[in-house]
Amino acid sequence: MAHIALYRAWRPQSFQEMVGQKHIIQTLQNSLRERRFSHAYLFNGPRGTGKTSTAKILAKAVNCEQGPGPEPCNACEACKRITAGAVMDVVEIDAASNRGVEEIRDLREKVKYAPTEVRYKVYIIDEVHMLTTEAFNALLKTLEEPPEHVMFILATTEPHRLPATIISRCQRFDFRRVSLEEQVERLAEVCREEQINADQESLAYIAKLSDGGMRDAISLLDQAASFTDGQITYQQVLDITGGMPEEQFAKLAAAVRDQDVASVLTLIEQLMLEGKSADKCMESLLYFFRDLLMLKLVPNGEGMTDRMTRAAAFKDVAESFATERLFSIIDALNRYQTEMKYAVQPQTLFEVALLHIAAHQGGHSSSTAAGAQPASSASNDQVVQQLQKQISALETKLNQLAQSGVAQAEPARAERRPAAARPSARASSHSKKPPQFDQYVSNREHPEFVRVRGQWGQVLQQVKEAGVTIHAWLVNGEPVSLKDDGILVAFKNSIHRDTTEKPANKETIERVLQETFGKPYRLDTMMLKDWEAAAKDSPAEEPPDFQLEPEGHDQAREPWIDEALHMFGEELVVIKE
Repeated sequence: MAHIALYRAWRPQSFQEMVGQKHIIQTLQNSLRERRFSHAYLFNGPRGTGKTSTAKILAKAVNCEQGPGPEPCNACEACKRITAGAVMDVVEIDAASNRGVEEIRDLREKVKYAPTEVRYKVYIIDEVHMLTTEAFNALLKTLEEPPEHVMFILATTEPHRLPATIISRCQRFDFRRVSLEEQVERLAEVCREEQINADQESLAYIAKLSDGGMRDAISLLDQAASFTDGQITYQQVLDITGGMPEEQFAKLAAAVRDQDVASVLTLIEQLMLEGKSADKCMESLLYFFRDLLMLKLVPNGEGMTDRMTRAAAFKDVAESFATERLFSIIDALNRYQTEMKYAVQPQTLFEVALLHIAAHQGGHSSSTAAGAQPASSASNDQVVQQLQKQISALETKLNQLAQSGVAQAEPARAERRPAAARPSARASSHSKKPPQFDQYVSNREHPEFVRVRGQWGQVLQQVKEAGVTIHAWLVNGEPVSLKDDGILVAFKNSIHRDTTEKPANKETIERVLQETFGKPYRLDTMMLKDWEAAAKDSPAEEPPDFQLEPEGHDQAREPWIDEALHMFGEELVVIKE
């Protein structure tokens, strides 16, 4: 059976055939029974939930020769002709293509005349949010004082785009997504009547893909039936819709959990060889991790999954992840999915996304936290932690020396080292603060910075146009201050800061800064936690950070400079003006 024929055959023709909107149907039937129906209705809800079908059934109910009544008879001449779309007094208007003020003015002229074929003139305006402001204004007066023989039914998926003056003149009904159980029941009924053999798992997957829209579910069922010649299986539905078996995502999730980069790349390559699209894989993987989170957080949460049809089988996979880890993975995938819309090579971005979350060290699984981490990874973590402790201790000692001043230093350390023994001037890799940091601290509320912060969205947009990848890193930072020739951006994550500091990326950002603000600015960066600590202390005067004497300087060197050379070595410390 053709796709259109199957949908038309199962399009509701009476209120009792509507699926999943019992509260709305009961209200409308009561008003029809008492003949107290309104002159204007607003039907709002997701696509495929029955807004237009309900509007046509309502038009038949008020014009039925046996009514008006709670149900159209669908047997009289009026009901048959309205169903066929052959009654001139029941008009369906697509606001997407008839959105101008002239069309609405023409409608206002026609509503004055009495109906010629049925009891009421009914105007069904679909996608009404597409009307222009002028068209809404023209419609407003008619909605406020319509003739007694006219009924308006407005349908929309975006009610927030309608003026409040329009909404206030209508009875509003909010259509909800059809539940999974109701959809599967209706699909099974269609299969029985159409002599289609389909297993329960395939019907459940079709219902999940439709996202609560009964129209989409029947269309997918018709497509599957045409492809399989009436014998529908779960695997065939996956092939038709471009979906992926849940087991593949379980393997991918396990590889991400175990930080097995080789397995991640192998599984991605396998998906691509099967003809799957990267954006579809990203979407399905995001749903999979969302479902794992539901299984992890919600007791008996199998019924709350969006795409899983065998949720109980993946309970152990969900339990092997820490909750924080699942949240961070979903957040990262969501960001990469947004960037994928603009990517020239979506497969590459999909691979980068999974490699990023696989290499992420935070929020290990419960088994890892208990000590099941591979030996090499555990050893590396211990080395990193030891180095971090040593660096922290050295920084603390250096800060104490810098604050103690010259008086407490030993005179013997004031001896000068020959200029040839000092390295060439370069920035210290251990410096956490940018040059002239005290100016940044004092200028954090400067009016010029307020202007820069207000235009930062424009900067991000221009950076995005220059390079989507650069924007992906910069968007995780925020401007915190400025000085005459620099803008300071603070980052929560060191990876984002380090990538932004790469010469090519930094050059692009500084070019955008000059174009936006009309003068050259240098991009300075630091960690947000360091900035917040410095801003909280707000010292009146703060000595320059690692500001050492230049080469060839003849004055005696500060004793704490020699202490820094002794602690860090000549290759890391630079003496500069």
